[in-house]
This record gives sequence, structure tokens and C-alpha cells, in this order.
Amino acid sequence: MERNEAALRSNIMATMICNASSAHSGCLRTKRSRVAAGIWIAFAFLVACDRANSPASDANQEKIWEQFSGEKALAHVQTMVNFGPRPPASEAIEKTRTYLTHQLESFGWKVERQSFADETSRGKIQFVNLIATFANGSAPTFLVCSHYDTKTFDTARFVGANDGGSSTGVLLELARVLAPRPELARKAELVFFDGEEAYEAFTETDGLYGSRFFAKQLAAQDKAKQFRGGILFDMVGDRSLTITLPPDSPVEIARDIFASADALNLRKHFTYFDRDIMDDHTPLNEIGIPTIDLIDFDYPPWHTPGDTVDKLSAESLRITGVVAAHYLATRALK
Repeated sequence: MERNEAALRSNIMATMICNASSAHSGCLRTKRSRVAAGIWIAFAFLVACDRANSPASDANQEKIWEQFSGEKALAHVQTMVNFGPRPPASEAIEKTRTYLTHQLESFGWKVERQSFADETSRGKIQFVNLIATFANGSAPTFLVCSHYDTKTFDTARFVGANDGGSSTGVLLELARVLAPRPELARKAELVFFDGEEAYEAFTETDGLYGSRFFAKQLAAQDKAKQFRGGILFDMVGDRSLTITLPPDSPVEIARDIFASADALNLRKHFTYFDRDIMDDHTPLNEIGIPTIDLIDFDYPPWHTPGDTVDKLSAESLRITGVVAAHYLATRALK
């Protein structure tokens, strides 16, 4: 509160009370009534001022999905793309990590770097997952994930605007939207996976490096049971957005995602895919954490130099984000 505003309120209240108490009347009860009336009027005035100066009403805070900005999410994607291709252990991916960490910390999240090395077809590579939690001492119960690396190409410049960029932009914007609601944010663990892309082809040992390591650590520490479920975002920025849920999606989470999409009149953008997809949700499901993959796999520029920001739209990012935020606020984090 500004000092002059506080002084003004004090003066107004004092004047109201003084005027009420000094009013002429032949009855003590009338004087007391006028004093009481003056106090209540002053109190009502101050309450009205506080409400007017409040950044958001309780009703607005309840609907956090309305705060999600597709433009802000797209701006994050543009920043990442500006760093260039982001293969593991590259200078660009380290710049990306610095950016992600700075953004998350500015929203009030605490960021942990989960570093590890793994054997690949190109030798031992260093990977780094970023894990964000909101409150010290809290035990998150739901995972919200994305990968932020790009596939390694020797002869092509692949910046992964949609593949790795769009999902990370959505996750960063969700971090901002959740932050004003600590009772929700503290139940979420945000995970940014490194090394999702395979160097040759997806196998049990190639690809999903970050999520496989993350899942192994949870299982080894007997922490998988801490999480009741999870969401993974991947390739969610296509201008002609259709989120295609894999057929092996956890039934309850899929049902609730569809329900949130219905509630927001966005159901037409969500359907089922016709075959299973190996993605960062796979290792999580394997250790018993039911995790759904929100992915638009019908994307012609996938793994080509054409996967650039001009293929994305802020509206597609908004659609993904508001449905996810609605689901998180009304179901997963309740």
C-alpha cells in the first residue's frame, strides 16, 4: 500500500467517526448508534478499497486456465529456437537450461539439475533433466513433463520448434499460471527431460535417455508410489492442432482430459491415435505412474529442418494449455 493512500484512508475513517460521534442528539442511544454507523461506513469503505486494489478476485483465481497465454508460451518457444539446435551436451542446450531455470525461479519454483551420463551410439553423453518443485518440504503428487532437447543431425539444421519447443513453452507458461495458487503448485512436479530423441532409432537403449533415468531413480528410491499420475506434452503447437492420445493412455486420465476439453468447448481438438507411441511417458508408465501423452503426431515437418516457429500458432498452444490447466486445477491437483 502506498504511504499517501494509507494516510488518506486513516483520515477518512477518522473524519467519519468524529462526525458521527459529535452529532447533536438528545439521546445517548442515538449518539452511540451514529458512532457505530460511522465506524461501519468507514469499515465498508476500506473493504471496498482493498477489493478494488486486489490483483484478482477469488473467482478469477479459481479459473487459472483463463490466465494461460498462448502468446507467452510461443515467446518461450521463439527464445529457445533462437539458441539454435539443442542436441544433448551442446552449447545451445546449456543456454536453454539457463533460460528455463531463470524463468522458473522468477515464478517462484525451485529447480534441481539431475545430471547423468549414458552410453549412446556416439559414445558417452552427458544429459541434464531439470526438476522444478514449488515449496520446500512438500511432496508433489503429480508429474507434468516435456522434453527440451532436439534430435541430432549431422547435415541438417533442426531447431525443433514444435518437437521439443512447443511442449516446453506450454510447461513454462503452466509454471507461471500455477504459481499464484501454491496449494495447487506444491502438488505438481515439473520435469524437463533431456535426451528424448534417439540417435539412431528408438529402442530400449536408444532414446528417452532423460525419462528412463528419471524413472529408474524414482523406482530405486521407492518414490514412484508418491505420484498418482502424470501428463507429458510433446508437439502441441501445430497450427492445425489435433491432440492424438495413444490408445494405451490411462483410462481415467484420458476421460478427465476429454471432460476438461468438453467443459471448455475444445473437444474437437482431442481424439485417439491409431497406434501406440513410444515417448517419455513410457518409462513412467512402466514403473507404475499412469501418465498420458498429449501429442499431435500428425505433423509433416517432424524431424525436418522445416520444424520452425512459423508452423506453430499461439492459439494451438493456448488450447493445449487451457485444457491442461483446467484438468490440473479441477482434478489432478485438487
